[in-house]
Order: sequence, then structure tokens, then C-alpha cells
Amino acid sequence: MQQRQLMKLLALSAVAVVVLSAGTAVSTCDKLKVGHYRQSCRNAESVVRDTVKYYFSRDQTVTAPLLRLHFHDCFVRGCDGSVLLNATAASGPAEKDAMPNQSLDGFYVIDAAKAALEKECPGVVSCADILALVARDAVSMAAGNISGPSLWQVPTGRLDGRVSSAAGAREAVANLPSSFADFAALKLNFAKKGLNVKDLAILSGAHAIGNSHCVSFAKRLYNFTGKGDADPTLDVHGYAALLRAACPPQFDSATTVEMVPGSSTTFDTDYYKLVASHRGLFHSDQALLQDGEAAAIVAAMASTTKQDFFRRFAVSMVRMGNVGVLTGTAGEIRKNCAMVN
Repeated sequence: MQQRQLMKLLALSAVAVVVLSAGTAVSTCDKLKVGHYRQSCRNAESVVRDTVKYYFSRDQTVTAPLLRLHFHDCFVRGCDGSVLLNATAASGPAEKDAMPNQSLDGFYVIDAAKAALEKECPGVVSCADILALVARDAVSMAAGNISGPSLWQVPTGRLDGRVSSAAGAREAVANLPSSFADFAALKLNFAKKGLNVKDLAILSGAHAIGNSHCVSFAKRLYNFTGKGDADPTLDVHGYAALLRAACPPQFDSATTVEMVPGSSTTFDTDYYKLVASHRGLFHSDQALLQDGEAAAIVAAMASTTKQDFFRRFAVSMVRMGNVGVLTGTAGEIRKNCAMVN
């Protein structure tokens, strides 16, 4: 089975100001705006939210895949919906075919939201915007806001890209951080996108939800340096024993464990408490303690309120959503998210 990579994603800021429902002002791309569809498709955001609520009510594990889809889309070629495109005979392998993307899930939710929007207002709402809205709504529901207000407002107005090719697949391999990365590698990955350590540490909190295959961390348990040893940054006496029980040396490639034991569907600050006590699942999670600034943020988030973390996470999510957006004549609004028009 190929190595599964989960990413932590961030983004750069631009100029205009958007006010979050939580009361926090953040920088956003001046080409996007909150309420972009207010005149052209006034029910767009409620249609998306209703779709997410339908699937979340049936399977609360859907949040992590939907959030990950948005991250992976933005980190390769920008937030243009290119991760949704299928391969064609002309283009060859698509972005979604790259090794780090082969474990992506949740496409059916995006397709369902798009189908509902095409009935409501055909040809108006982009797939790239649907990804951003779906991620926001799924995270909000995992935080407990199933019927209440969302955790942040999403600036919209993105267009969909027309390219998802072998080049995009290679970019995915090059740009999506590995679960085995140390801090220097993570920082370099994000610096290439204009990202900083604060955003890296905050959006790492996305690992409060979801599950991972054993292959993404087994090396930490059995052969970290190639000498049959364990990762010294891991709590080898407590947490490592639990992981070894779930993933023995000859583990089933389909076996998964929770990113946060007992809390994989709840979005909160428990992730930071685990990292602070050397129980982060990935080496890349634990690597946050290798840097003074990142370690300080981990400590702060481990002891702060959920509401404070949510506000910080919201800011970084809006920043992420600004990466490489297409507007004007640079893209299109796909009728089907899996193929160009």
C-alpha cells in the first residue's frame, strides 16, 4: 500500500478586511468577498450547508475528508478546484491521482452540493467555492454548531481551474508535506507558499479530527532511524504501546487509528494537549516542538479556550482560501466538478 500523506495547510493574506461571525477581522484577497452570491444565488451557502448537514448527520467522520480536500486543493495550483478533476485521455493522470491524493475522500459530498446548486441557480457557483464552504460547514458542525452560526464567513468569488494534469500530480508530490517531515521541511514547504510558523501551528489543529492508516506513522514505532528503534520524540512508554497494539509490525494496510484517541469527530483543542505531551500521531505533528515559536503556540492552544482556538483557526482558514485564486477570465464555473466545461 502506498504511503498516505496528510497535510496541514496555510495561506497568504492580501488586503481587504472580512469580519468573521465570531467577531474577528482578518485579511482576505481583494478579489473575493463575503456574500459574493447574494444577488446571483442568494441561497447558495444555505444549500451547501444543508448538503453537509445531511451527510454529517449520517456519518460524523465526513468532516476530516472534506477539510482535507480543501487543503489539498489550495496547496497545489491554488484554490481552483483542480483536485476534483478526473483524468482524461488527453491530459493523462490528474492531480487527484498523485500519491498524496490517492486517499482523499468526500468527493460525493461536493458532487451532491454542486448538483443541488445547479438546480437552484445553474452555472453560478464554482466548485472551488463549494470546497471552501463545505470545509467551513463541516468543521463548524464538528465543533458543535450543527444548527447554529458557522465558525467563520467564507469570502467567495473563486473560479474553477481548467487544468489538472501530470504536472499537477508532480506538484502534489512536491508540495504536500509528509507525515514524516521534520520542522525544517515543514517550514520550507509553507515558506514556498508565503506561509509563516504561526499559521503552520494553528492549522495543524486540523488534526484534531480524522483517522490515519498505520503506514503513515509505523516507522515511528519500529524503525525510525533504520536500526529498529522508536522515534525518541514519541511517548514510548504509554502512547507508543497503544499504537503498537493497534498497528503490530505486520499490520493490515487497511487499519486506521484516530488522530486524537476517543475524539476523532470532535473539533477542539485536544490535539495540542497530545502534542504537548509527546503523543502527536505523526512525526510532523511532534515536529512542532522542534521550533520555539511553534512550541509556544502549541502550549498556548493546549491551555486556551475552544473559542479562542476557533477564532485563530478561522483566520488561517480564510488565509488559506486566498492561495492562487482565479477570477475574471482566468477560469470558469464548471457544470460538473469532475470535468472542465
